[in-house]
Amino acid sequence: MLMLLAVSHFFEGLQCILSGNPRGCGWQKIGAIVNLGSYYLFGIPTGILLAFTYHIGGKGLWMGITVALFAQTSILLIIGLKAAYIIQL
Repeated sequence: MLMLLAVSHFFEGLQCILSGNPRGCGWQKIGAIVNLGSYYLFGIPTGILLAFTYHIGGKGLWMGITVALFAQTSILLIIGLKAAYIIQL
């Protein structure tokens, strides 16, 4: 369980850093949509599936949170790269 929490905190740290980029560009709405979308589309279904269908329990719920954080980090990274490209133009 501790390794799972370490991975979760790693992605949470990256997400906190990467979420500053859309805020700085004035795209707060995009950041909020990415945050809600990643948890509702990826995190909650994965957590419920792993915890209750595959009977993993609390680890399954944390895996769902980790999947949501990974999705959010990936999407925010793409948005940040896009913002850097737009600023260069």
